[in-house]
Amino acid sequence: MLACSTGAGATAATSAADLADLTLEQLANIQVTSVSRREERLADAAGSVFVISAEDIRRSGATSLPEVLRLAPNLHVARSDANQYAISARGFNSTTANKMLVLVDGRTVYSPLFSGVFWDAQAVMLEDVERIEVLSGSGGTLWGSNAVNGFINIITRPARDTQGTLATAGAGNNDAVHGIRYGGKFGADGHYRVYGRYSERDDTTTPAGLSKRDSSARKQAGFRADWGGTGESFTLQGDAYQGTIDQAPPNGARQLEGANLLGRWVRSLGPASSMRLQAYVDHTLRNQPGSVVEKLDTLDVEFQHGFQFTPAQRVLWGGGYRHQQDKVDNIAATLAFLPARKTLRLANVFAQDEITLQPGLDLTLGLKLEHNDYTGLEYLPNARLAWKLAPRHLLWAGASRTVRIPSRLDRELFAPAAPPFTVIAGGPNFQAEISNVFEVGYRSQPTPALSYSATLFHHEFDRQRSVEPSAAGPVIANMIDGRTTGLEAWGNYRVNNSWRMKAGLFWQRQRLQLKPGSASVGGVSNLGNDPSHQWSLGSSFDLGSNLELDFTVRRVGALPNPALPAYTALDARLGWRPRHDLEVSLAVQNLADPRHAEWGSAAARAQVERTAFVKIVWRP
Repeated sequence: MLACSTGAGATAATSAADLADLTLEQLANIQVTSVSRREERLADAAGSVFVISAEDIRRSGATSLPEVLRLAPNLHVARSDANQYAISARGFNSTTANKMLVLVDGRTVYSPLFSGVFWDAQAVMLEDVERIEVLSGSGGTLWGSNAVNGFINIITRPARDTQGTLATAGAGNNDAVHGIRYGGKFGADGHYRVYGRYSERDDTTTPAGLSKRDSSARKQAGFRADWGGTGESFTLQGDAYQGTIDQAPPNGARQLEGANLLGRWVRSLGPASSMRLQAYVDHTLRNQPGSVVEKLDTLDVEFQHGFQFTPAQRVLWGGGYRHQQDKVDNIAATLAFLPARKTLRLANVFAQDEITLQPGLDLTLGLKLEHNDYTGLEYLPNARLAWKLAPRHLLWAGASRTVRIPSRLDRELFAPAAPPFTVIAGGPNFQAEISNVFEVGYRSQPTPALSYSATLFHHEFDRQRSVEPSAAGPVIANMIDGRTTGLEAWGNYRVNNSWRMKAGLFWQRQRLQLKPGSASVGGVSNLGNDPSHQWSLGSSFDLGSNLELDFTVRRVGALPNPALPAYTALDARLGWRPRHDLEVSLAVQNLADPRHAEWGSAAARAQVERTAFVKIVWRP
């Protein structure tokens, strides 16, 4: 939407410095891909999408990807400890949230253990991020199952936009982040970059002042190469990382490792036709003493083709296949995934038809058919209508059906590790969870200085996960349904060329209930812990040509179960450019409160403390 502090993303040729100077009208023309799986003007996207730009990231002072995601008003981001986060949209939030799909440059980063994201294993060099598109609402028709409540699309810059050397060093009272990147050219039209990154975080503490033993250290390196022209282009990129996270005795430190390699080929087939072929391999290792050791190997291939079927119709179609080998070493007597080795296959085909009914009125119809090893064939339809009331005013509505397919946790988690499973047993008949989503949105730029977006949404949920008692012990089942209704809104106001303001608001009402015959252990509280509302205000000042001052205040409502009071956080950043190739900044988080909690039970929850972080960026 037209809803970022200084911009809504960056095209390949737009630098962060240029982006800060764009008018709101120019920002409306920036291209996004998350709503239609093709490039379209942000102002024309018929979906509730908020875009975090490279300039937003730079001026936020954030040091990690989850902290950057706090900039999106349509996300609930809660820090659980030094490294773990609960991140979701429109409810069902937890540290094992399973209704958000996350992609990094087209590569899915989720675990089939629980259909969610291990945020302690995700990192990117923030200086190389071009934009992050956050779509709230269903994205299943184009992006697949598990994009139930939303979709996070992290897009890094092309290699040609990261030429030369960049070195960054930062340290504070709780963490340190250092990185270096170099970009160069090869051949007639090729560009590349290589980077390395190292980060550390200190322990958090409980309300009693005791250390949670969750300090961490992580190193990561990677590369990206792009070559070709407008008619045909190629991308090859990869990353490798290794991390250590402390754990309280008697367990040893958690070990995280991973590596990936992705290739993409894009070819123009005519004035209004193009195709894309992408494939990647991904290997991850999670060694968690006292629990499990998981090795996951993924091969993913996808193809898409878009063309102009008639002057009034644009068709996009494609398909994909994912093959995963998941091996779990069950090293604890308290729980196990059985069988320990599992092959998971996911295949899909999709088609979308964008129809111009009349000038300014567009209808989009789409359908994805997806086959998984647990529940077989699932269908994910979508219909959207976009009506341009005036050149800068868009009214849109959407209806869709999406699913969350079973994870290994739903079918194959057992406790204790050997029968009888008296604590919990996976449900052999656990089915896909269903969500029917209805949305109405309005996006407007009534003046050159003001833009805003608002979306009303209603989700109907069926077959949500429950834990049902049985003679042998609790069994995972699908005996909860319900609904969520809410509003999300945000806007920008450019006071003058040196002062920009932003605001965001989220409100929801969730009603979940047990199905007839259910006696679910824990009731509906196991499905997540969500505030009924949150809001944020931000202000960015340019104090002359080389001095910047940014403030953000956010208010997050109370969580019901376990109960956690509402909190207000005030963050600030002061940036200084003593010369054209050097930037120095000081970022302070939680200015208004020395500490607060965002997640967890009362006795053990981590305290998010006031922090100060000094960062130097050098671009020789």
